[in-house]
Amino acid sequence: MLDLMREAGYAQTRIAHIGLTRNLDVEGTRLTELARRASMSKQAMGELVEQCEAMGLVARSRDPSDGRARIITFTALGLEWLDAFRAAVDVAEREMRGQLGAAAMDTLVQALTTYGADFGTLSAPDER
Repeated sequence: MLDLMREAGYAQTRIAHIGLTRNLDVEGTRLTELARRASMSKQAMGELVEQCEAMGLVARSRDPSDGRARIITFTALGLEWLDAFRAAVDVAEREMRGQLGAAAMDTLVQALTTYGADFGTLSAPDER
């Protein structure tokens, strides 16, 4: 994935950044919710937000419903990054399907879907 992102012009992308971007709703998400979804501390998520902000992928703004809170949103460049990431996922999945075969890939996708569904019930490390 990182090689594909580099080829698409996003050489600064690190695997940790995906923890932020895969949990960020296109319309924006609070930092605390991002941390909860990624099962990480607010401080660690804050560092990822700072890194992605420095790359121009995300921006922070006041939450209109609570002036103390901040909403993290994709920038225009961040939305382009998201499109490149989705394209890279498609390429990687096609490559895996070609190497593993359709039946094995279908089993893998089903297993990961089941595994990933469990994350919706986990709490962030600082809430355990």
